[in-house]
Amino acid sequence: MKKTILLLIAFAICCTTNAEDGHNLWLRYETLNKAHVIAPKGGKTIQIAIDELKKYWNGKDLKLVIDKKLKNDDGFIYDADSICSHSEIGLLYGVYEALRTQQLSTNSNTGGYSAPKYSRRILNHWDNIDGSIERGYAGNSIFFSSRLKGYDWEKRIIEYARANASIGINGTVLNNVNASPKILTKEYLDSIRTIADIIRPYGIKVYISVNFGSPKALGYTKTADPLDETVKNWWTSKVNEIYSLIPDFGGFLVKANSEGQPGPFDYGRTHADGANMLADALAPHRGIVMWRSFVYGAKHKGEDRVKQAVNEFKDLDGKFRNNVILQSKNGPLDFQPREPYAPIFDNMKHTHQMAEFQITQEYTGQSKHLVYLATMWKEFFSYVSPDSLVGIAGVSNIGDDINWCGHPFSQANWYAFGRLAWDPTLSADLIAHEWIQQTFGQNIDEYAIADMMLTSREACVDYMMPLGLHHIFAFDHHYGPQADGYKAEYPIEWCPVYYHKADKNGIGFDRSSKGTDAVSQYREPYRSMFDNLKTCPDEYLLWFHHVPWDYKLSNGDTLWDELCALYYRGIEQVVSFQKIWQDAKPYVDIERWSKVNVLLHVQLNNAKEWRNYTLKYFQTFSKQPIKYDFTDVSFMPISVSSKLRQ
Repeated sequence: MKKTILLLIAFAICCTTNAEDGHNLWLRYETLNKAHVIAPKGGKTIQIAIDELKKYWNGKDLKLVIDKKLKNDDGFIYDADSICSHSEIGLLYGVYEALRTQQLSTNSNTGGYSAPKYSRRILNHWDNIDGSIERGYAGNSIFFSSRLKGYDWEKRIIEYARANASIGINGTVLNNVNASPKILTKEYLDSIRTIADIIRPYGIKVYISVNFGSPKALGYTKTADPLDETVKNWWTSKVNEIYSLIPDFGGFLVKANSEGQPGPFDYGRTHADGANMLADALAPHRGIVMWRSFVYGAKHKGEDRVKQAVNEFKDLDGKFRNNVILQSKNGPLDFQPREPYAPIFDNMKHTHQMAEFQITQEYTGQSKHLVYLATMWKEFFSYVSPDSLVGIAGVSNIGDDINWCGHPFSQANWYAFGRLAWDPTLSADLIAHEWIQQTFGQNIDEYAIADMMLTSREACVDYMMPLGLHHIFAFDHHYGPQADGYKAEYPIEWCPVYYHKADKNGIGFDRSSKGTDAVSQYREPYRSMFDNLKTCPDEYLLWFHHVPWDYKLSNGDTLWDELCALYYRGIEQVVSFQKIWQDAKPYVDIERWSKVNVLLHVQLNNAKEWRNYTLKYFQTFSKQPIKYDFTDVSFMPISVSSKLRQ
């Protein structure tokens, strides 16, 4: 920790200018002011599209055409001389596609119809009304208590909207899922209206996270029982008030009966009762309820945490209103560097579902580590068909830091989320190359940088928790290791020792049919695959099984030796990132290069801390030697597997 602080201070001292701060993200167009655009009359959105082209387009004259015969799905046709869409926002998306193509060295296919996979492509901000951000690592909220005021604040919100529109994001939940009831008071609704008015021309709808107990907490009712008529009437009145201010308001995001939040269980009701009550209030306005399935709470005392969502929701399948969407994290636990897909996606056949990804790096280095998350999300889509979902949400990594995301490479995760929300078939490799070229230009060795990005998530897994280990982070802040973490005053499932279960016989959490039977929640063939120690993929081995230290893996190594090798490999991978970045120095501005360089040193030191702390602790159980020296010397070459390039 001391090394981290010193390195960050060193960076602050050496970088005293703001010649390049990363503020422009991937939108680094050259100002040309030469394009001729033919366009129909329209509103603010089409004017934005025209202005973008006039300022930045370097090709032949372009026509913007509204064609009502095309599908009304935000899609567009972009060819050599025109962009056609059913709507103004579709034209704007087409303009950003044209500008993106202009920035890239490769010729993009034009002439086909491009349309988003999902109609709801939403950022979830965990911003609090006091301006702080829960699990935020890039400053304070850009929406609440911003250090910017007046025109400067409005300009920042416009820049935010423009960045989102450029990658097709069309919704934003402005506040934390651990919501304050005050968000529904006039003071904050007026502020939200202002934000909605600013971002509307960019095709972005505003949503609000709401506290289920709001009517009671605000003193308007004696209860928050979803079947109580006074409660129903209060929510109906509040929804009508919101739509009078924001006619295109999107709806509510709700975290209920989880981690101490109020919910329908408090009154003997079900999740369906609670969600449907809100849905009925929103339905006349075509609003939706996104009801989170993260239900970690007291109801499940003693139960394997990864089973809780299915156990709580499966019997409710088909009982939710049509404007309710069940929003579930990609994995069954809590945004770990690696975990299997959440089985709730297998069990809700008659309920609308959307996936929730975490863009902010709560468990992957918190904007101090370079970890490109598109490979994680592609891994999820290899198990869960995009066709089974009606939307996608990403927990935002955006704050009021001048470069938006803290780490310059964390911007790539915001970009990748938007691109995958539009088209989940895009490869992590392609998206990385797009982002690199737009962010750093044509002179940088994009293939070396892409290799660094594509291996970075696997490196994170290796030096933190390989082979299916999970949740052995330090208490509360989730940065750094604490494999021996245990506090008697805490529930056992808050403690890292609960998750690895290391003892003299082995390590890992037995979720097989002989253990907690979490495997039974998965569809075949994965149920049988995960249940069998011999067929369980190595990357999930210790997630599903308690494995002897001397167990022989498919590569012939014992579990202990492989565990040690992977921790060392993770460090070697970070060392390789440093070498790649050193080679990139002549092609990157000094400010951004220096910041990434400092953060890579931080990442390396933290990776070594993970290795040293964790292996020495586990060695007290394995009683086996560590074959590698605890030195800075690298020992293992890095290669990019075909699996990581999916």
